[in-house]
Amino acid sequence: MISLQPQKGHLLIAEPSILGDASFNRSVVLLADHGNQGSIGFIMNKPMGYFLSDLIPEIEKEFTVYKGGPVEQDNLYFIHKIPDLIPNSVEISCGIYWGGDFTIVSKLIIEGKITPNEIQFFLGYSGWDAHQLSEELEANSWVIVENNYKMNIIGKSYETFWKEKMVELGGEYLIWSNSPEDPSFN
Repeated sequence: MISLQPQKGHLLIAEPSILGDASFNRSVVLLADHGNQGSIGFIMNKPMGYFLSDLIPEIEKEFTVYKGGPVEQDNLYFIHKIPDLIPNSVEISCGIYWGGDFTIVSKLIIEGKITPNEIQFFLGYSGWDAHQLSEELEANSWVIVENNYKMNIIGKSYETFWKEKMVELGGEYLIWSNSPEDPSFN
């Protein structure tokens, strides 16, 4: 049963039933945009195993790059909580912003004026056509929750993020919070 309707700034928590989906298994997605044309979000808890410096060598700082989703994985995206430093940012909600002038972002990172707790980078994004997310919600693939972390979602520890959300949901989700990622190991 759907309790909240999707909107910018909400979190999509992958239902335990999406076990076979390599992109979304145990994912927590921040909805960056939602409207009549569709929805866009970023997976907040799937680091890719490399840093921004691996993609852009002149940035010698270790900013983890996350898998934003299965769409346009050759493009770099970012969310942040410093719109006063990054022109052309678009507010998602709760003090979280999407995009902006990447030339300025690069310069500020090199100068040490942006930290990993203020910005998060993604390769690709999660996207849904006009009615696709609604269909997935009806199929119980996702649970929608409010983003109680507000802007502090950036820099949130990814290792236990999905499990924490399962515990918060309670009930039958408590069992899933302690299950192995691959149920055949149970």
